[in-house]
Amino acid sequence: MSVPKTSRSSAAVGVEHISRAILVLRGHRVLLDAELAALYGVDTKVLLQAVQRNLERFPEDFMMQLTAAEWAALRSQSVTLKRGRGQHRKYLPYAFTEQGVAMLSSVLKSARAIAVNIQIMRAFVRMRELLISNRELAQKLDQLEARLEKSWRTTTRRSPQSSRRSRTDEPGGA
Repeated sequence: MSVPKTSRSSAAVGVEHISRAILVLRGHRVLLDAELAALYGVDTKVLLQAVQRNLERFPEDFMMQLTAAEWAALRSQSVTLKRGRGQHRKYLPYAFTEQGVAMLSSVLKSARAIAVNIQIMRAFVRMRELLISNRELAQKLDQLEARLEKSWRTTTRRSPQSSRRSRTDEPGGA
């Protein structure tokens, strides 16, 4: 997913848009380098050069390079590929975790980078809140199902007994 060119000029990037760009990779929520570069309004090459100059700030849990298989799987989800020479990446992309994105703000020191980082952090927080909310809903649903199942078992146990009693109470019943 990439940022539309019209939003590159604007520092105000919507949390919703950023949330849709966040992927789950190796159990981490991440943003790809090209997506981040588009959000910051710089070329991917410029973003990665800044990262390479400050590599000590990006340990493995902040930034990871995709494997060829991971990249192929992500690309296969995209229905459009650019045509022509020089239109495809030469190197495998990098993915930045929430902590890596926070560290990018210290590497890219522009006002736009700061504004975009604030929105990205809000998107990560919103996703965390949604996940917690979903877990709480799932727990409540499990509890409700357990109560209904218990109630159903109790009802079905009483049902055969009550029907036997009603047959014996009837005139001519056994």
